[in-house]
Amino acid sequence: MSDAVLAPSTGWLLLAFFSAVWIFLGWWWGKKAQSLDGYMLAGRNVGLALGTATAMATWVTSNTTMAAPQLALQMGLWGMIGYSLGSMGLIFFAPMAERIRCLMPRGYTSGDFVRLRYGKTAWRVFLAISIFYGLGWLISMGMAGGILLNALTGIDYQVGMTVILVVCMVYTMLGGLYAVIGTDYIQSLLILVGIVVLAVVAYMRIGVGPVYESLLADRPGLVNLLLPAALMFLFNNLLFGLGEIFHSNVWWSRAFAFRSGVGMPAYLMAGVFWAPVPIVAGALALLVPALGMNVPSVDMVGPMVAAQLLGTTGAVVIFIVVFSSLASSLDSLLAATSDLVVEDVYRKHFAPEASEAKLRRMAVVTILLLSILAWLLCLPRLTHLAGMIAFTGAFVGSTIWPIAAGLYWRRTNPVGATVGMMAGSLAGLFCYFTVGWYVAALVGAAVSMICVLVTTLVWPRDFDWKLLQEEAEA
Repeated sequence: MSDAVLAPSTGWLLLAFFSAVWIFLGWWWGKKAQSLDGYMLAGRNVGLALGTATAMATWVTSNTTMAAPQLALQMGLWGMIGYSLGSMGLIFFAPMAERIRCLMPRGYTSGDFVRLRYGKTAWRVFLAISIFYGLGWLISMGMAGGILLNALTGIDYQVGMTVILVVCMVYTMLGGLYAVIGTDYIQSLLILVGIVVLAVVAYMRIGVGPVYESLLADRPGLVNLLLPAALMFLFNNLLFGLGEIFHSNVWWSRAFAFRSGVGMPAYLMAGVFWAPVPIVAGALALLVPALGMNVPSVDMVGPMVAAQLLGTTGAVVIFIVVFSSLASSLDSLLAATSDLVVEDVYRKHFAPEASEAKLRRMAVVTILLLSILAWLLCLPRLTHLAGMIAFTGAFVGSTIWPIAAGLYWRRTNPVGATVGMMAGSLAGLFCYFTVGWYVAALVGAAVSMICVLVTTLVWPRDFDWKLLQEEAEA
């Protein structure tokens, strides 16, 4: 890329340094993972500080720091404010995390809950949704890594994407959830400090007044609070965030890993700390008219604004922020998806008598295979980041009501939950292609809600909460 601010040699130096740090820390913390519980769930003994940091850092994905500016440039103020409503997922999950820990003190995955609560048909539908979603998230983060390096240093997209995927794969394989949570703590500090410094310095240099005047003159739609597509995105992203967190094993594995009493405050504080991040990141995109910039690709706007306004320093800071957010999410997703595949697919379907040592080996192999698959699917850059993320919205939106109702309503109908996940996913996909990417989660959640509520009111089914203890005997 001819207008890259950092020389490729600088980019490689930064990449090598942070890669070495994450791999070393993964190996160091991974020495604690002597048992299967240690490798998959960090010994079920994570405290409040680490718990808050890992939840916040994992939710500050590369999508947050790169797609939030993209959405601000496309949809204005509601784009970045709507993205910040993703914090509601963490906040609403806080009491659920505590209930999960209470109902299933020896649980491993979100799949365990669906299987025991709704039966095998719902479980398999849920696994298909979860694994597909996890792969979509992996692809979006691999894409973001390649885009970052290309935008800032000119390093080829495919080369940068490959290096970042390999680094995250290696330290996750070495240390499991111990490595993930330990590195998340450091990454969360880097993200918060870096993104705040960038935004404050940028607006101090130009001023809020000139930025607003430039927006009114050149892009008045960005400050229009009644823009229909932006308002639809606002509600869609709220439900998307709820669906992502409610169903994903990334968040359930932490509920199982946190010490008793830690889940609720950790997720609450993580939501509060996370909420300003997409607003601050998105605010960078509003500088584009004032800077008179030509943005060749909307998902590069964040790095390009920081680099143009702050030069080499800005480019280095945005590199560190996005690389940290990328790693903090990629490692979490690799670990949690591996747990889901090993526990719910391999162990429950093929090897119920497998030893802990064999299951741990399978977890390492699964992390490797997931990384290879994500790499293959990232090679052709098929779409922009926001579109890639939104495509999974139909699926995750359809899981909100089955999960929430299953945790709190004894009489939730299992058939309704199953149909809700399938019908919600199909309806959301249909609207994704016929209406717009910004309504997929909204439609998926609405259809699923109707299925769950109607079947439960008309054909209620009683459930004994003690059945969720089955996994303690496995």
